[in-house]
Amino acid sequence: MYTPQKSLVAICIAVLFVVSACKQEPKQNNEEEWISLFDGTNYEDWTPKFAGFELGVNYKNRFVYEDSLLSVRYVEQDTFKGNFGHLYHKRKFSHYRLRAKYRFVGEQMTNGPGWAFRNNGLMLHCQEPSTIGLDQDFPISLELQLLGGNGTDDRTTANLCTPGTNVVKGDTLFTPHCIGSNSKTYHGDQWVEVEALVLGDSLVQHLMEGQVVMEFNKPTIGGGSISGYKESAYKEGAPLKEGYISIQAETHPIDFKSIELLNLCGCMDEAAKNYKEYYVKADNSTCEY
Repeated sequence: MYTPQKSLVAICIAVLFVVSACKQEPKQNNEEEWISLFDGTNYEDWTPKFAGFELGVNYKNRFVYEDSLLSVRYVEQDTFKGNFGHLYHKRKFSHYRLRAKYRFVGEQMTNGPGWAFRNNGLMLHCQEPSTIGLDQDFPISLELQLLGGNGTDDRTTANLCTPGTNVVKGDTLFTPHCIGSNSKTYHGDQWVEVEALVLGDSLVQHLMEGQVVMEFNKPTIGGGSISGYKESAYKEGAPLKEGYISIQAETHPIDFKSIELLNLCGCMDEAAKNYKEYYVKADNSTCEY
């Protein structure tokens, strides 16, 4: 027999079941959304700049896109004449995780400096490419230095070099140009994955095999170790809180298989569709509802 009381009980049980089921659905707020800065196809996202040449000139086609790789190559008759190059990604970032797979190959070009043997770098917080001087050798930046072993000696990678910058290590201002990490040596032509955690100017970490091998904070403009820059771009003491990412052409061939970035700056309004729990810096102008 139908009774209003039984019907009401049934409806309440059904509502509670639906509410409970909704609560048990897994949230997607922590699903990481990595951006492929280079994935084997998006070559148009990168712009070269070589010392002595205008922005956009790929001098002697040294940056090569072939076989789904982003490579640096030198033809046999090339002789080094001081024209270091860099390849800049089009976007600027402040808070992020970065990871790249690379390998050194082949022989260094003729007359390349000894320190540049199996040497490249991921340049972080680079100055705006359009502000780089015509003859400037390196951008104002923080270099996550990539080094390969010579087959015999110890030689760390994920080091720190500071072209036009200073940093704080521990509680001490670090002004020398380069300092080695705590990584192991990677000999030969093996693929190597390197990572970085960059949190504006509050913390930068370099990681190898999931372990922090270099850490510093409070990067600022200063310290020298670059030439040919425009005075308007070299603002002594200014904090480096954001910038562009570039790779180098420093006289030794190298391949990059992938370069990926997880942006840690984004919508932090929990009501938005694109809210992510892992964001550490808010940019609510990007929120979608």
